[in-house]
Amino acid sequence: MDYQSELDLITRIRGEVMSRKEPTGENLFLAWGYPTAIVFLIEFAVLMFLHRHWYEWLWVGIPLVGVPLMIHFQKKDYERTGHRTIEANIALQMWIYIGVASAVFGFITGIMGIYPIYYCVIQGLLIGMGSFLTGVISRFRSITICGIIASILTFVCLFFQGDLWLWQFLVIAVVAVVAFIIPGHIMRQYVKKNSVIKEKDE
Repeated sequence: MDYQSELDLITRIRGEVMSRKEPTGENLFLAWGYPTAIVFLIEFAVLMFLHRHWYEWLWVGIPLVGVPLMIHFQKKDYERTGHRTIEANIALQMWIYIGVASAVFGFITGIMGIYPIYYCVIQGLLIGMGSFLTGVISRFRSITICGIIASILTFVCLFFQGDLWLWQFLVIAVVAVVAFIIPGHIMRQYVKKNSVIKEKDE
C-alpha cells in the first residue's frame, strides 16, 4: 500500500468515526435541566411566600452550576468515545450561544425592570428551540418531540399576566423538565443499553 492509499484510508476511517450517530452529552441535558427547573421553582417560592424582589437574580445559579457540570461531562464523554462528532460540536456551540443569549437577556431585563414581562416566555422558547434543534441534528426523535412540546407549553405563560405572572416560573420549570430532564434520562438509557449490547458482542 502506497503512501497515498494509506492517507486515503486514514481519511476515510476518520470520516466514519466523526460521522457516527452515537449520542454523546446525555448528561449535559441533566446538568442544565435540573439546575434550571430548581432555580425557577426557587424563584417562584421566593416571590410567592417571601415576597422578595431579588428573585430575578437567582437565575445566575443556573450557569454557576451548569457550566462546571458541562465541562466535567464533556470531558467524560470525550474519554468514553475518544472523539467528538460533527453533530456534537454543532449542538455544543448552539447551546453555548443559547446560554449566553439567555444570560445577557436576563441581565438586561432585570436592569430595565421588564424581567416579568419578557424573560420567562423568551427563556422557554430558547430552551424548547435548543432541544428541538438538538434532536434534529442528532436524529434523536424523542428529543425533537420533547422540544416541540416544551415550546408549546411555553405559550401557557401568556395566560399568566398581571398579578398571576409569577406562575410563569412554574411553567418554565415544567418546560425544563420536558426539554432537558426527560430527554436526558431517555438518552442515558439509550447509551446504557447500547453499551451492554456492545459488551455482549465483544
